[in-house]
Amino acid sequence: MKIKVGVIFGGESVEHEVSIISAVQAMTKMDQEKYEIVPIYITKDGEWYTGEMLKDIDYYQDLSLLKKYAKNVILYKYEGAFVLQTKGFLKHIVKEIDVVFPIVHGTNVEDGVLQGYLQTIGIPFVGPDTYAAVVGQDKVYMKSIWALEELPMTKFIWFYDQDYRSNSDSIIKKVDKMKYPVIVKPASTGSSVGIQVVHNKESLSKAIDEAIQYDHKILVEELVENLKEVNISVLGNSDSQLLSAIEEVLPSKDFLTYEDKYIGNGKMKGKGGFKQPMKTSKGMLSASRKIPADLSEKLQHEVETVAVSAFKSLGSSGCCRIDFLIDDKAKKVYINEINSIPGSLAFYLWEAKGVDYTSLLGDMINIAVKDHKKRISKTHSFDSNILAGFRSSQGLKGMKGKIGS
Repeated sequence: MKIKVGVIFGGESVEHEVSIISAVQAMTKMDQEKYEIVPIYITKDGEWYTGEMLKDIDYYQDLSLLKKYAKNVILYKYEGAFVLQTKGFLKHIVKEIDVVFPIVHGTNVEDGVLQGYLQTIGIPFVGPDTYAAVVGQDKVYMKSIWALEELPMTKFIWFYDQDYRSNSDSIIKKVDKMKYPVIVKPASTGSSVGIQVVHNKESLSKAIDEAIQYDHKILVEELVENLKEVNISVLGNSDSQLLSAIEEVLPSKDFLTYEDKYIGNGKMKGKGGFKQPMKTSKGMLSASRKIPADLSEKLQHEVETVAVSAFKSLGSSGCCRIDFLIDDKAKKVYINEINSIPGSLAFYLWEAKGVDYTSLLGDMINIAVKDHKKRISKTHSFDSNILAGFRSSQGLKGMKGKIGS
């Protein structure tokens, strides 16, 4: 009997379209002899849909067609099974799901919100749990944990949007103590959304105003001189970790923008929730890169060692991509950030190691099953009920001495 895999993608995120690209790529590569693939698309307004047509990227050109032919559903636990049920007056179960495979990017989906729901209903799922998803998406949390682990990072500061609005001068003074150029980022977006490189004080306010549109927490980091950007993927969980090949990204500017990664020379026009370039976009595959990266044995070993430490310290699971910045002149490595559910699931880094995409997806599902077994083996509740015998007329006074005794 095939394992029913519910692939969740989309969601209320600025990386909505990127998620669709990644998910459709993955669904075409899953082993259909072993898995029954059930697409679960979350619209930008939070509605969940399922249907075979969701495997075809052409349907996203016009969302009115999608909503006409796909089924609007909810996912929940019913009589020990995890089911997709239609909404409305005449409800019925459409599919049972054995394991969920979230291929989602950005806020409200990759950041622990979706993972929290999946953990609440108790279904096995691929990738980071709620805690790892939160710290893997919020760059401030992420870097704070890595600082405790003494991992090499560039100098940075962070602040809330309200702090900047109430006293921008003090924050600009803090940035001025850093070395320009700096890079300004929203703390929890990905795919380079809202990110700008700032070369002088005069451009700083504009970059911060742009970042504030996407997040209430802003990060400012020093840019690495003589920059070489390399990425590596880690596959596993807290028990074991495997490392992919290392890629060297070859951008034509300070950093890869959202347009560089996903749109190229296309125009942001089109009907519905999908832009026209998405039909032919290869996501991160369109970026210019060198695999393996041109690194000395010493620098390669340092990248690999730091990557494993970073992965384990965040409690990550599944297949992530960790980005590094290298000062090519000083030969110094800095860890930049983790992508807990990276675009295209970083499969191209594993192909360079002889692992095809289909095998990688299967490995990720196997890790999810192991994580689930470990999760349910722990004690999360007790059979005893402290409310037994509680009389409401006594209020909390009647419980004095019982609670916590």
